[in-house]
Amino acid sequence: MKKNKEKRNLISIEILGLLLGLIWIAPFYLMIVNAFKTKRDIFSGVLGFPEEVVFSNFVEAFIDLAFLKSLFNSVLITGLSIAIIILFSSMAGYALARNKSKLSGIIFFTFVAAMLIPFQSVMIPLVSIFGQADMLNAGGLIFMYLGFGCSLSIFLYHGAMTGISKSMDEAAIIDGANRFQTFWYIIFPLLKPISVTVAILNVIWIWNDYLLPSLVLSESNATIPLKMFYFFGQYTKQWHLALAGLTIAILPVIVGYFFAQKQIINGVSEGAVK
Repeated sequence: MKKNKEKRNLISIEILGLLLGLIWIAPFYLMIVNAFKTKRDIFSGVLGFPEEVVFSNFVEAFIDLAFLKSLFNSVLITGLSIAIIILFSSMAGYALARNKSKLSGIIFFTFVAAMLIPFQSVMIPLVSIFGQADMLNAGGLIFMYLGFGCSLSIFLYHGAMTGISKSMDEAAIIDGANRFQTFWYIIFPLLKPISVTVAILNVIWIWNDYLLPSLVLSESNATIPLKMFYFFGQYTKQWHLALAGLTIAILPVIVGYFFAQKQIINGVSEGAVK
């Protein structure tokens, strides 16, 4: 009786999981299927397969999106932002965790409190200040991402540092290493799991961010999300081109996850265990 009940529960969970999976995949199905249709086919039937597979939608969308340039801008800004956030946040987390003083405690809680400040409340003064400093460009955008991304990242690194014994620092210093060498060669490699977690959290946010680039970047230097906004504005009624462009835009994320999924899963799992 108990086994039958467990079996029914397992079947119910599997059915529920299947339904949730279908709900999750439905938008991707609609996007991809309609990207291969003509404009007439989309308006005659959204759910069905295309009567005629049209590849020219992707060619036209690729050209009008200036996809390679937009992709380069996104990769450059995201990559540099992540590298700088990891570098500065890990060093700050290490310094704040190892120096137990009132000042370090105040600085740490200031970073934690900064996570509660919504971007919209500082949006106008931030853009005004950076505009006066002539930093409304990719460099200024990366600097902004460093400021907004450091709070959570420092919090995570600070928590990870509590699991690393201070005796490792002392042993390295006895062997002749200075403080920077101790961090870079001894401590930082041990922070790889949390670094992967920090990278994932910030890549998702920075790669998909539209609001901040829209305030800082021009259309000629637009990232993929910003370029998609301009593209949809241009092709609001040309859904076959808009959906083809959207399909092209999400390809880098899917390809990147496909090649890095092992490292991502391992990093998150190790970080969770720690």
